[in-house]
Amino acid sequence: MNRNRLWQITLFLMMAFFTFSSLAGDYKIRKIEGAKEAFAADILQLILSKVDPAARLVPDTESMSEARLTDAVIDGQVDIIWAGTSQALEKQLLTVRIPILKGLLGHRIFIIRKADKERFKNVTELKDLFDFKAGQGTFWGDTAVLKNANIPTTTTIKYPNLFPMLEGGRFDYFPRAVHEPWVEVESRPELDLIVEEHVLLIYPYAMYFFVNPSNQILHDKLYRGFEISISDGSFDALFFANSMIKEALSKADLAKRNIIRIDNPYMHKDTPTNRSEFWLDVSKL
Repeated sequence: MNRNRLWQITLFLMMAFFTFSSLAGDYKIRKIEGAKEAFAADILQLILSKVDPAARLVPDTESMSEARLTDAVIDGQVDIIWAGTSQALEKQLLTVRIPILKGLLGHRIFIIRKADKERFKNVTELKDLFDFKAGQGTFWGDTAVLKNANIPTTTTIKYPNLFPMLEGGRFDYFPRAVHEPWVEVESRPELDLIVEEHVLLIYPYAMYFFVNPSNQILHDKLYRGFEISISDGSFDALFFANSMIKEALSKADLAKRNIIRIDNPYMHKDTPTNRSEFWLDVSKL
């Protein structure tokens, strides 16, 4: 058998596999760990219910890094993952380009040292942040966004190191998505850290669902279900009723903060920024 014929048969079998898995009603997803993952799974179940009422999510039993999850989707071991988007990820997988958390990942409030509380009251525009250093993970997608805006940024490879580094004065604030900082501060009572109360840094950033690049059927099913959920109001109902989101929005009091907006030139050119119904509108909270 020549190589071209072998490749044709392999491609046919792959397409058949993904078509079957897209119609079978069972979808393998990443392991559910924590409130954010549980909420993403709830959203996924909602949008599937609009187009595949018999759909059943089957969480993996093993924790995997984003790199391993990507490989698992490519290999057909996992059907759907969710992750903060990046250029690399969107090149490898097929992106369902509707933000799962309404762009909340790009709404950042700060963890700071308690002693610096008064200093941040004077931060009202971007130039004011140039007097402070942010702390970030070395390879995080939004680290490049801060550096592009000329915001002084100190990085480290290991996420847990950021908290003692902040307390020790290596940098001045740790920007976190709105739903993240309180748990992080409360779980480290030995550190003299608090959640800053006056500043909100906003830039376009999205968490998406991703599927195998050959599985256009599943991609279209998820996109269609998401559109239906947004149109009929069920997505917003689920989003704003979620306890993690409700608590975060209540504590953050976003409408009363000084909003600083910066660009994100690393988002894909097809990012649906023109679809206002996809994104959180702070002015309407």
